[in-house]
Amino acid sequence: MTAAETPVLETPLAASHVGLGARMVPFAGYLMPVQYPTGILAEHQWTRAHAGLFDVSHMGQAALIGPDHATTAKALEALIPAAVVELGEGRQRYSQLLADDGGILDDLMFAREAGADGRILLVVNAACKAADYAHIAARLPEGVRLEIFEDRALLALQGPEAEAVIESLGGAVSGLRFMDVASIVIAGVPVHVSRSGYTGEDGFEISVANDDVTRLWDLLLEDARVKPIGLGARDSLRLEGGLCLYGHDIDTTTSPIEGGLAWSIQKRRRVEGGFPGWARIARELEEGPTRIRVGLLIGGRQPAREGAEIATKDGTIVGRVTSGGFGPTVEGPIAMGYVPLTLSMPGTDLDLIVRGKALAARVVALPFVPAGFRR
Repeated sequence: MTAAETPVLETPLAASHVGLGARMVPFAGYLMPVQYPTGILAEHQWTRAHAGLFDVSHMGQAALIGPDHATTAKALEALIPAAVVELGEGRQRYSQLLADDGGILDDLMFAREAGADGRILLVVNAACKAADYAHIAARLPEGVRLEIFEDRALLALQGPEAEAVIESLGGAVSGLRFMDVASIVIAGVPVHVSRSGYTGEDGFEISVANDDVTRLWDLLLEDARVKPIGLGARDSLRLEGGLCLYGHDIDTTTSPIEGGLAWSIQKRRRVEGGFPGWARIARELEEGPTRIRVGLLIGGRQPAREGAEIATKDGTIVGRVTSGGFGPTVEGPIAMGYVPLTLSMPGTDLDLIVRGKALAARVVALPFVPAGFRR
């Protein structure tokens, strides 16, 4: 099907985006704002300096519910490589839903609510959520069930002024650390918040009832420190942050180790295993993967987009770009892609082939822009 023929859904904020002059495009089955009248560059820079407001209501929100935390946690550990059992109340982690061969079916966030024993919240990617839910539900033990939240929207307020904005509306978030979660009230609206962020900046994800989201969106935008941000700047921000986009930088052909995500597998899980693909992941942890995701800083001004070939200086093709574009904060073109482990050291000189022309590039450590998370 072409993009024009693909059925699209709308988030509860669709009319708000149109009213703000957003350019709407199909994305992950939804009609979403790619940019507002000020443009992607201005939106990117605003988020870095102030607070950008994103509608991410297309993401999937759900919960695993069991009789107690240990039971629910073990059910989730059978599907992902992260340690769940020892996750403290009010804390969140990042992980991946794995296939039996260690390939990544999706990446996700999971959180343990304070005072809700046996309940683990999940946030999954929009394009994968139907398949994720079916995969998870089919593999749960007796006594643990999956509950899908169709009645909740999701906002993200990202940037160095995000905390002050929420506090000014009565939201108690100043005490939250990076990857903390809490149930709070913002301007009389009950919400569930997490403090993380795909922009590399300090930020909050705000889960709110569909019936309340337009009111909360409007209240946040009344603050002069806040501007709406679309998918374009969301992508440039996460690229500068060296963060993976599922379906591009990671997918069913990549393992967490190849994707540079070994940090998300805690020590106990590396030793005990017990999750899909463990044999492959244990081998790659021990011996190193044959390829790995790297950052690429490109000389000149021409960007290399997804699919561009990566070559050695003698012209040997060794990989492909998975994400690429102009980095407004870096003030130049940047990319990520997979190369053999032997070519992954920062400082390695490579070429990116764009329309038959070799662009000089150098492997650099990720992220391109240091994270501003509140540790």
